[in-house]
Amino acid sequence: MPEFSYTARDLDGEKVNGQISAASQREALNLLSGRSLFPLSVTAGSISTSELARKRVKGQVMAMTYSQLSSLLKSGVPLLRSLRIIQEQTSDNTLKAILDEVHMKVEDGQGLAEAMTGYPRAFSDMAVNMARAGSEGGFLEEALERVAKFTEQQEDLKSETVGALAYPLFLGTIGSLIVMVLIIFFVPRFGEMFDSLRDRGELPVLTDWLLAFSNTLRSWWLVILMVFTFLLLFLRYQLQTEAGRRMSDRLKLRIPIAGTIFQNLAVARFCRVLGTLLRNGVPILKSLEISREAAGNRVLSDAISQASENITAGESLAKPLAASGHFPRTVVEMISVAEESNTLDEILVDIADGLENRTSRRLTLLVRLLEPIMLLILAGAVLFVVIALLLPVIKMSSTI
Repeated sequence: MPEFSYTARDLDGEKVNGQISAASQREALNLLSGRSLFPLSVTAGSISTSELARKRVKGQVMAMTYSQLSSLLKSGVPLLRSLRIIQEQTSDNTLKAILDEVHMKVEDGQGLAEAMTGYPRAFSDMAVNMARAGSEGGFLEEALERVAKFTEQQEDLKSETVGALAYPLFLGTIGSLIVMVLIIFFVPRFGEMFDSLRDRGELPVLTDWLLAFSNTLRSWWLVILMVFTFLLLFLRYQLQTEAGRRMSDRLKLRIPIAGTIFQNLAVARFCRVLGTLLRNGVPILKSLEISREAAGNRVLSDAISQASENITAGESLAKPLAASGHFPRTVVEMISVAEESNTLDEILVDIADGLENRTSRRLTLLVRLLEPIMLLILAGAVLFVVIALLLPVIKMSSTI
């Protein structure tokens, strides 16, 4: 039966891609409608491997996939059969196509981790490395369960943050538009009124600045828009390079207040994954290599790489982490004590729990403060415009 590639939207409005078997294009359209999908395009032919490698799968979908695969393996279902069951049951067509190819690769003799490597937009580096360590160490089920929990925590945090920021961002966008409309369309009408004061050199400085800013926006708006667009495109390009990503990771750690949140989350991810691997008997050098990817920050990854070199030379883990300056002092001290007492795997998980709890409280507080801060900024901008326009009016009325 012919294969058709399609792009459609689901009931949530999300764009999904996949392939479907049907006798004709009309039948393919009918089958998609039966799956509550709204087709945007349906073309003959299946999705190529190179196309699948560029397809992204939602984090929540991947978390469920890892959890289901872990449960099936714990129940004694063979890996190939487990992959086929999940592939047949998933409603995400991109994931369905990816799992089909992963199944074929595993069937041909590749390891699960090697089969996952070709799809970086679906399987993260950390997930691939955890699967490799689990396969080699005989704890694949627990490794996949840990990846599922880790992925779900990340997605939950992302959803909570986006949801909490939605209203402040909406408020900021609308407020900024109102201020810009006032400056571009309303303020210039006062220019001719204040010409007499300007000629006498009595125009207040605030008013002069406001009128100059308004005239600049009106005269050069196209140039400003082009420069702004160019900067956005340049920034997007830079963030796709290794140097740009490294700079972005470094700047994240230096942002006031938010930098501490980024740092704690990255350190918590590192500690949790490292503790899990050590508890399952994975050698510390291999564990550090995998947990370095889990940190999700290149600056911290460099410090972890240095720690690996120190351990190879027979030194401690805590020393290079402290020297980097990117790990909280209390975390370094707890790691140092754990190394001496040979309880590193247990302490690392405790550190991760503590950091995540503190970070969650701090993030909640930051989001709550963001709304009143945004209101104050907007009120200040409107107040500046009002005062700048009222000052010359008051001066003119006092001279009459």
